[in-house]
Amino acid sequence: MENTPIISFREADIINGEETVIYGLDMDIFPGDFAYIVGKVGTGKTSIIRTMTAENPLHKGKGSVCGYELNGIRNRDIPHLRRKLGVVFQDFQLLMDRTVYDNLEFVLVATGWKKDDTDKRIMEVLESVGMETKAHKMPHQLSGGEQQRIAIARSLLNSPQVIIADEPTGNLDTETAEGILNLLTSINKDKGTAIVMVTHNRAIFEKYKGRVFECKEEKCHELEAGDDRAVV
Repeated sequence: MENTPIISFREADIINGEETVIYGLDMDIFPGDFAYIVGKVGTGKTSIIRTMTAENPLHKGKGSVCGYELNGIRNRDIPHLRRKLGVVFQDFQLLMDRTVYDNLEFVLVATGWKKDDTDKRIMEVLESVGMETKAHKMPHQLSGGEQQRIAIARSLLNSPQVIIADEPTGNLDTETAEGILNLLTSINKDKGTAIVMVTHNRAIFEKYKGRVFECKEEKCHELEAGDDRAVV
């Protein structure tokens, strides 16, 4: 593991709209990390990752993600920052009016890939998530777990340094969720891609080990290994 963090916050206040939800955040995420952000609903978990993606501005403290300083980041730099990130949402956020292939091609074209290179890359990422036979399918023809696998494939298109996953199993049954977590774990181990996952499900981070940051009482602190104080 490298010593230079790919995500770093120092004394950062995290906001949600006009309200500060986390005060004085200190956090370092390193290449190859698997890290959870946990806590009860409304404690600022999603606001932290929205700050990582420059969706929420950072006005106080310092923050950097994949080489970009978040304080005063220029609007024209935000798309470049986001290309270094893979983002996976609870509700998949696939384009329902186009095929799996077209969903992925849309992202590649939007991020500057040449048409000649898109087919190979699409099939590579579909194969990596076990969905290589689903390219022609429409999203509504897929199960929830299959849709989330496509969403993970989408997050891999630009070979991100880190995947940020916001409750990626929240809409899935237990068995399907296990498959998604096994997939994310294998991506982390095989590709060395860092994973930052928001969850309120304690069973997940107890079974799939990683670093744990707990949001509680307007603070977010890393728990020591074996600490069982997290309340979710």
